[in-house]
Amino acid sequence: MNIHEYQARAILRDHGIPVPEGFVAETPGEVRRAAEEIGAQVVVKAQVHAGGRGKAGGVKLASTPAEAQELAGAILGMEIKGHAVRKVLVGPAETIASEAYVGIVLDRAQQADAVMVSPAGGVDIEEVAATNPAAIMTRRIDPRYGLFDHQAGELGRFLYPEAEKAKQARSAAAILQKLYEAYLGSGATLAEINPLIVNGAGEVLAIDAKMNIDDNALFRLPQIEALRDPEAEDPAETAARAAGLSYVRLDGNIGCCVNGAGLAMATMDLVKHYGGEPANFLDIGGSSNPAKVVAALELITADSAVSSVLFNIFGGITRCDDVARGIVQATDSFDLQIPITIRLTGTNQAEGLAILARRGFQALSDMDGAVRAAVELGG
Repeated sequence: MNIHEYQARAILRDHGIPVPEGFVAETPGEVRRAAEEIGAQVVVKAQVHAGGRGKAGGVKLASTPAEAQELAGAILGMEIKGHAVRKVLVGPAETIASEAYVGIVLDRAQQADAVMVSPAGGVDIEEVAATNPAAIMTRRIDPRYGLFDHQAGELGRFLYPEAEKAKQARSAAAILQKLYEAYLGSGATLAEINPLIVNGAGEVLAIDAKMNIDDNALFRLPQIEALRDPEAEDPAETAARAAGLSYVRLDGNIGCCVNGAGLAMATMDLVKHYGGEPANFLDIGGSSNPAKVVAALELITADSAVSSVLFNIFGGITRCDDVARGIVQATDSFDLQIPITIRLTGTNQAEGLAILARRGFQALSDMDGAVRAAVELGG
């Protein structure tokens, strides 16, 4: 789950990280009132679940409340990478002496969290890694003990190595410790501050924040779950979550409905192998509830890019006859205009095949053959 910058900033502030004040606004008038309350030059920042806001024109400086109102009128309603801007964050424009990057991310390969810092802040860390990898220091965090003081100190000194900046180095080390606490406490897989600045007064401040939350942690963190913004998410993924489906939209044309995440990944690999492009990852899970199958087919066919649908069901806990009933119910409930290929094997296979046959469907038992047929039908 993604959250907005203003929400991430609030989490960091709650953990003692110095974050400038800010106001969330949904109308130009609210932006003007926020700027009047701040009483100085302000920055107006689009709040969307997408990067590149500055390049897209979603971050602007305003010297007066009237200018802030005018700029907000242009930002609110604009689209950034397909996301409509419905809210903006208004905060004081800071004097910036230097910018740095600090972040913590789940390193799945190392099965540990990794903290990364760079004195080259204000730009994408991927760009820094590609052009100047020596400007990044990374340290793995032992999950048994957390971020050690000596690690945080080393990272702080990497950001501010000059003797006269020892105070800033200590501040950065303290911020890293608190950032790790915020990361753990929120069930995050990513928490970053970019940029972490030194202002004109020599203070180290977090003036931007980004956090991604592990969906699997939300059941124990209702206060984080409450931060979800359904309007900022893909409507199909929101509908899938409500139906108990694991769904991710992709860019291809072969709609896939599979039971089990591993089989779903293998199915997408085979679609690619036979020259097609998967339109989605969709795992109906171990349940064979026909209603889930109906919901899955509705999701798949709602994507206008889909030209062929593939069901790949290997029945274990999932019963083939229930999946077959779901397919029949779905095709009864709406007019399917695109071809459907069904691979059905496993528990209650014979019953499932009979149900489909009575409705004129032919199901295959060979996975390769089914995938190849779906790709050919998809053109």
